[in-house]
Amino acid sequence: MSFDLMPGARREAMIAAGLWRDETLLDHFRRHVAAQPGKLAVVAARAEAGDEARLTYAELDALSDRLAVGFLRRGVSAGDVVSFQLPNWWQFTVLHLACLKLGAVSNPLMIIFRERELSFMLGLAESKILVVPAQFRNVDHRAIAKAVQARLSSLAHVAVVDGEGEEAFDAFLAEDITDAERAALAAVRLSPDAVIQLLYTSGTTGEPKGVSHTSNTMLANLVPFAERLKLGAEDVIQMPSPMAHQLGFMYGLVLPALLGATAVLQDIFVAETMARQITAEGATFTMGATPFLNDLSDYCIRTGTRTPSLRLFVSAGAPIPRPLVAKAREALETAIISAWGMSENGAVTTTRLDDAEDKVTMTDGCPLPGMAVRVVDLSGAALPPGEEGILQVRGCSNFVGYLKRPGLAQVEAGGWFDTGDIARMDADGYIRIAGRSKDIIIRGGENIPVVEVENLLFKHPAVSAVAIVGYPDLRLGERACAFVILKSGASLTFEQMLEYLKAQKIAMQYIPERLEIVDVMPQTPSGKIQKFRLREIARDVL
Repeated sequence: MSFDLMPGARREAMIAAGLWRDETLLDHFRRHVAAQPGKLAVVAARAEAGDEARLTYAELDALSDRLAVGFLRRGVSAGDVVSFQLPNWWQFTVLHLACLKLGAVSNPLMIIFRERELSFMLGLAESKILVVPAQFRNVDHRAIAKAVQARLSSLAHVAVVDGEGEEAFDAFLAEDITDAERAALAAVRLSPDAVIQLLYTSGTTGEPKGVSHTSNTMLANLVPFAERLKLGAEDVIQMPSPMAHQLGFMYGLVLPALLGATAVLQDIFVAETMARQITAEGATFTMGATPFLNDLSDYCIRTGTRTPSLRLFVSAGAPIPRPLVAKAREALETAIISAWGMSENGAVTTTRLDDAEDKVTMTDGCPLPGMAVRVVDLSGAALPPGEEGILQVRGCSNFVGYLKRPGLAQVEAGGWFDTGDIARMDADGYIRIAGRSKDIIIRGGENIPVVEVENLLFKHPAVSAVAIVGYPDLRLGERACAFVILKSGASLTFEQMLEYLKAQKIAMQYIPERLEIVDVMPQTPSGKIQKFRLREIARDVL
């Protein structure tokens, strides 16, 4: 693998400052297994199957040992990529622990991805194994995975949860582990600077980028995050956000294992289910984008449901509207924390437990220890408080590069990473995200790769020009609108656009939810489409 930002002088500085502790998740996990083997580690319900798994720390340890040996028998070794496209099921957690035990790289993939996205992502990563469900939400994931495998020579194995025969996930769980195999596992020494996670994120190029993290970069975020929010082993962490997102992965999988806490996983988000899990399991902490907070609050208000155990709800993924904070506090009777971050660095800023009202409702927080943010103009000069500009970030939890894409990470002198976001900072160092300079729409916390969808739609025989922009939505933050100029004599309905894009086998969440046929696009003198004007039009015609 090749990366842009491998540790060097940065490592020396992080170690000297005590921000990188040269520990891995396995160091913490094994301590918890030894100290509390019978403690409940994971509760994972499957909505469609109607079943539930409850695993202790000892059971997680044993299952991940068995899976690691199963992978070892199939040729997986340190540095190899194991991809898994799963909902929030117990297998997700076991997979990551097994990869750590082998020194392999975990590559979580969103369940919404189809042949197009998977072929590119698995091909770039040269994944050796792909784990999928047989079926989920009426989609035959096994068939999709097998079709992708037929195109990729590097993809040696497909493991199917609820599958049959040799490809069944359970068949990968070694039953009889030999002394030699146990010795091989014990001999693995995972470096805290080895890449442990590969997570794809959409970018302005229209091509997903493989964000890469090490144990040092990931734990350097989670330790201060837990300290700021006073999270510990006694907490029960409910996670409705997909663990194939950085938010779900870091705070629903890694954080509980780091703390020795209990994780409660939700595979299909329904507000009623979330409320029931929080109440039944005594959940104290949860985290998700604004739609989760909005829908849970509405459900509790409508039904009179109480969530007395819930101590904290961290809202991240998009700026939280001020009225939603007020509604959520009333409905949930819990502290609402605003946060901002990226796949490239985890949560960079959060509000504090004792912050004044204006900080919680009007900002996205201040940096966690070990991280720094600044707002600059186009020349790179720092802007005074209150002025909007380009948001840059640097520090201990910044990623170590994009897989096989040297130069894509926009890192300025001094290690400042260009986030692509527009923000302003107040005099106390709290930021507020004002928009994005990069051409991405965030729909319910999910990044939509605008350029890729535009390119696909442009290939439609009726389309002469296309531009996709976001427009505000109270629940999801943004939705997508496609502005299209038609070829002479051609026609295109929304339903036709929908069927065409479905046929391209892209994720349904990427498909625009509105179509506007126009005669001309607003342009600059150089001919560049003025998307800010299109955003205004989309907003005004709501």
